[in-house]
Amino acid sequence: MTSETHLLTQVGQRIRARRAGQGLNLDQLARLTGISGPALSLIETGKRDARLTTLDRIASALRIPLEALLADGAGQRDVERPASAQGYDLKDYQ
Repeated sequence: MTSETHLLTQVGQRIRARRAGQGLNLDQLARLTGISGPALSLIETGKRDARLTTLDRIASALRIPLEALLADGAGQRDVERPASAQGYDLKDYQ
């Protein structure tokens, strides 16, 4: 599983958990967000890469901060990235 796929899956799981925790089904969340049920399902299963504005609409409908959908696991992803002291190799982009 790539790190992108892992991230999409985790965000989708957080959305599903929050939705279920509030007693909402997909159709209800779809009405609250203006996003179709099938599109929400794809986001929840990590099969669709939602835009930031879409995630914000979902967070607003769930009455949670956007950060709540993104925060968990963020520390772990930071550890996997090279430290800024190592710099960047941009030679292929020159």
